[in-house]
Amino acid sequence: MSLSDLRPLGRTGVRVSPYVLGTMNFGSRGGTTHEESIALIHRALDAGINIVDTADTYSRGESEIIVGKALHSRRDDVILASKFHNAVDDDPTHRGNSRRWIARAVEDSLRRLDTDHLDLYQVHRPESVTALEDTVATLDDLVRAGKIRYYGTSVFSPGELIEAQWIADRTKANRAATEQVPYSPLVRGIERETLPIARTYGLGVITYGPLAAGWLSGNYRLGADQPHSHRADLIPGRFDIDAPANAAKLAAADALAVLAEESGLTLIQLAIGFVLAHPDVTAAIIGPRTEEHLDTYLEAAEVVLSHDILDRIDEIVPPGTIFHERDTGKIPDALADPALRRR
Repeated sequence: MSLSDLRPLGRTGVRVSPYVLGTMNFGSRGGTTHEESIALIHRALDAGINIVDTADTYSRGESEIIVGKALHSRRDDVILASKFHNAVDDDPTHRGNSRRWIARAVEDSLRRLDTDHLDLYQVHRPESVTALEDTVATLDDLVRAGKIRYYGTSVFSPGELIEAQWIADRTKANRAATEQVPYSPLVRGIERETLPIARTYGLGVITYGPLAAGWLSGNYRLGADQPHSHRADLIPGRFDIDAPANAAKLAAADALAVLAEESGLTLIQLAIGFVLAHPDVTAAIIGPRTEEHLDTYLEAAEVVLSHDILDRIDEIVPPGTIFHERDTGKIPDALADPALRRR
């Protein structure tokens, strides 16, 4: 496998590299300067990555500004993706999936990115308080207006994915073209329904979190000290190796690390190779914060796992496994809100 081996993005006719450059760590959130981030973007493009993914919420718009600067003279050669839904500031009305907010959010993103269109505009998360019909209709209008080329979803439930397709068919609107979801050897829930649905409807699948938010970095091992990371500081408890709820996940991470060592691979190579081996996965988002991170990802791009290794991974973490609901990217409202379960 090579970054030059382009893959079809669903049924759009667009072909993308197996890696998507994720930009969540660029700017204040990741502690990287504009100059450092722009240098990383240019290195990634020079290495063969042709799709860049950002969002208006990343560093509250700063990431989009950085990407806009980096792509100033290379825009036509890059597939540019952004997202809306999450908060961009402290105003509670500046978020969501309503027609009113999407109409403003897309203009703000285009301005920050210094471009007249987005190649892919994604709903960052589903939202129960907004009719999905309104969101689909608004995105269809943006396609027809030329402000976006395609639209996609992110972390939609299987039912929501199908509903969005049916709404588009019923209203003769453009269909969602992609779905973005977490996927790694430790986070395999999408294998149950999401990936089969993507195959049925011809959705391009862009995955994120191939290292399971750091659990597959090689630092989470049985008997080792608690790893420290920027992400763990942002989400206390989720990475606590002494928490009983994390015991099975830690054991699996350790077993995968042992398998990687026995196979002559790094754990990162094993994780990346696993994700890109699935025939329904289009590309994996990588989110380097330093040049060292990017180099490690680029080295892993050449790895192709054997069926024997993939079978061993299945033995350690059976297909469809979810260790924690939070790993799926969004806890469903029906599980998060007790009021929805009581009369």
